[in-house]
Amino acid sequence: MKRLVSLAAFLFILLHFQAVAGSSLPVTRSIGAPVGFAAACAKYKWLCGRMAAQQLSDQAGIALLQKVNRAVNGRIIPAEDGPSSGNRDVWSLPVAGHGDCEDYALQKMKDLIEAGFPSNRLALSVVIGPHDQNHVVLIARTDGGDYVLDNLTNAVRLWRMTGYTFLATQDFQSRTGWRVTLAGPRAGEFS
Repeated sequence: MKRLVSLAAFLFILLHFQAVAGSSLPVTRSIGAPVGFAAACAKYKWLCGRMAAQQLSDQAGIALLQKVNRAVNGRIIPAEDGPSSGNRDVWSLPVAGHGDCEDYALQKMKDLIEAGFPSNRLALSVVIGPHDQNHVVLIARTDGGDYVLDNLTNAVRLWRMTGYTFLATQDFQSRTGWRVTLAGPRAGEFS
């Protein structure tokens, strides 16, 4: 009987792990890009273009994701766009070491591309974050699944483990486009 219970527990854990590991964010139809994204694309060619990159193993890639996430989170001071720009929807790299969630995500994408992470495996994503506010994170696609780099935590997590509801994500292949995501705990409210 103990063997049967142990086997059942092992299978449950294995199936749960497989459901989480290797999981890519589901995407459906195209959607317009968030306000501010087009201007950022025009300003930063690396954001919407394809850049040559080295092939990274998942282990090396995840180590790089963790390093960049911690480094960027540690060197940028949170600040809203409004006071410095007069506009709440400016997507730019951090200014004078200050930035909001989009700025963190853009800096992480830039740093990862410069370090050799493939640009077609990075995408910005709009999620419902803490306190029911829209929030922008960076998604990094590996063979092991889609990982989230977030300015609210130094932990790099698989998207299913964040607790976020994903609304729209930059298209990994057609980098100027965006796709509806609708995944996560509150996704049913938006379909």
